[in-house]
Amino acid sequence: MKQKIEQLLASNAGFNTLALRIPVGIIFMAHGAQKLFAWFGGYGLSGTGQFFESIGLAPGVVMAFLAGSAEFFGGLFIILGLLTRPSALVLAFTMLIAIVSVHLPNGLFMSNGGYEFGLALLAASVSLMLSGGGKVAVDNWLADRLSVQK
Repeated sequence: MKQKIEQLLASNAGFNTLALRIPVGIIFMAHGAQKLFAWFGGYGLSGTGQFFESIGLAPGVVMAFLAGSAEFFGGLFIILGLLTRPSALVLAFTMLIAIVSVHLPNGLFMSNGGYEFGLALLAASVSLMLSGGGKVAVDNWLADRLSVQK
């Protein structure tokens, strides 16, 4: 079990993942805060829940809570490099649902409500899922602590 956790936390990536983690984490946190707390012009759980219900994601408030939590806390964890791979997996799944359920019918371009931004966030999430947090990540510190305790 300890070996599996070490594998989950380990990363051979360098400092380059930090350049991806910070902006992507900020974007996810901001979008999650819109859904959860109605910050940054968002509609909060109630308004987002109503929208989710209207597109068939029911129960809307529960789905808004799940999506908002995935984005807000997943974004925070991505910034910290904490549980980077599982956080990125959850965020990738969240973006896949957003693309398919909301943006795909509108085509590629954002100007038409399309999926290009969601696709970029999906690609960034998958990249972090594959690479891990890199050198400057809490995961790295945790992996070192686990290997010292052997």
